[in-house]
Amino acid sequence: MNQPISRSAHGVADYSYASLVPVAPKLLGFSEERTASNLCYLLGSGALLYSLFTRAEWGVVRKMPFKTHIALDIAANLFAIGAPWLLGFHKNNRARNTVLAVGLTGLTISLFTKPEEMKEL
Repeated sequence: MNQPISRSAHGVADYSYASLVPVAPKLLGFSEERTASNLCYLLGSGALLYSLFTRAEWGVVRKMPFKTHIALDIAANLFAIGAPWLLGFHKNNRARNTVLAVGLTGLTISLFTKPEEMKEL
């Protein structure tokens, strides 16, 4: 499979995801849907946390291998895709569609990222 997204571009996407997903409930008008809102907070803060610890140019602590980071991204976003039904907010169109869009976008970015580890400094 062609994987055109570089590790550095993935970092930009991750930090964007980490800052935009938690504010989505307020921006898109479904903050009253507590389960979906909490999921957005969890997805965003989780992405921020493991991004900070990833061994990449944009990582701060640089302990986690990039391939592990990608695996966490894939798992989190697969969960997000099923979450509206698993967590019971599928009838709220805004919440459901936002979480689906977040999950599908995150999954696509992860699957199209080259999983090349950063050379040791």
